[in-house]
Amino acid sequence: MLKGRHLVDPQDLQLNELDQLCTLADRIQKNQSQYRDLCRGQVLATLFFEPSTRTRLSFEAAMLRLGGSCLGFAEPSSSSVAKGESLADTIRTVAAYADMIVMRNPKEGAALLASRYSTVPVVNAGDGGHHHPTQTLTDLLTIRQLRGSTEGLTIGFCGDLRFGRTVHSLAETLARYKNNTMVFISPPELKIPDYIKTGALAKNNIQYRETDRLEAVMGDLDVLYMTRVQRERFFNEEDYVRLKDFYILDNEKLKIAKKNLIILHPLPRVNEIAVEVDADPRAAYFAQAKYGMYIRMALIASLLGAA
Repeated sequence: MLKGRHLVDPQDLQLNELDQLCTLADRIQKNQSQYRDLCRGQVLATLFFEPSTRTRLSFEAAMLRLGGSCLGFAEPSSSSVAKGESLADTIRTVAAYADMIVMRNPKEGAALLASRYSTVPVVNAGDGGHHHPTQTLTDLLTIRQLRGSTEGLTIGFCGDLRFGRTVHSLAETLARYKNNTMVFISPPELKIPDYIKTGALAKNNIQYRETDRLEAVMGDLDVLYMTRVQRERFFNEEDYVRLKDFYILDNEKLKIAKKNLIILHPLPRVNEIAVEVDADPRAAYFAQAKYGMYIRMALIASLLGAA
């Protein structure tokens, strides 16, 4: 099905392929011992030009749990990129050592460029403000597991919607499912980009609204997707300081939320979700992080043709 393919953008996958990956991840979660030797003898390269905890470690844990092995670097200073080597040359070289490459890079379009020079599957683990397709897969699996469906939902996206690649990828993907409604909650400076609204939302006739007040829409939401204001995307420290605490989700704000709301966050959080919320049964962001490992196990196995 997916053997040998690249994953640069969530749109690279058809809906039936997204659903098949989620189904495989569910099977892996329920019977991990059946899959522990699936990728024995194969090597995953993780090339991270930006910091990461969950994405890098969950990919490496996924490969190890499938019986494979990992190599790579966690920062560009430990690679020949620091000496001036081009991304194309790096990818050509690593593809000679590994069966699959996972890459995070701060430059938009870097993953697409890498895919053009690689002889093995390349997975985009985040390219600047563009896309983060495996976070989207993680989010879809979490919603499906905890809500039972990825259709007929009202999803609120809150925080940095301008630079948040996880928001862009998930909004475009959920727009492909039936009867979803979206609510974009942000200060004016961090609004969802127009290309999302005029592109995927318009194409799929998705109803949406925009507001700067979380309290005004909290009671309508089935899923609340919180995001941090990303310091690394700002050129002006003053703007970051002014906007970083614009939204803080706490128990008081949740009083009017639905009992079956699920609260998601791609993590890391700074202070946009108060620690007190962690004890609320609707807080699903740590479960979400674990689902990320299972969906990446499913993706690795599929791209390598092992499942």
